[in-house]
Amino acid sequence: MSKNILLLLISVFIASISQILLKKSANKEYNKKMYEYLNIWVITAYFLLLLSTFLTMLAYRKLQLSQGMILETLSYILIPIFSYFIFNEKFTKRKIIGITTIIIGIIIFSVFS
Repeated sequence: MSKNILLLLISVFIASISQILLKKSANKEYNKKMYEYLNIWVITAYFLLLLSTFLTMLAYRKLQLSQGMILETLSYILIPIFSYFIFNEKFTKRKIIGITTIIIGIIIFSVFS
């Protein structure tokens, strides 16, 4: 596995964690509207998102766009998995169909490109 692919996978993982932190923050009640945006969960999530963006830019410097597109769609699979373990969210039929569609799309894109 090349260094750039690994870098992009780490970036996707970090971005997924960022989304989970934002979701965790959104599930809380705050006394003031300002605290919805200025709390440790949101600030950390945006910092991680910035880090993820920086890592993605580094990875794309020497990575083909078609490879990157495939790897970045993994976040759509990781986020429901993280939500299952962290928030005890169930896998509904719609989520399973969505994840399956993404996996099929990745396979088709990989084979025919």
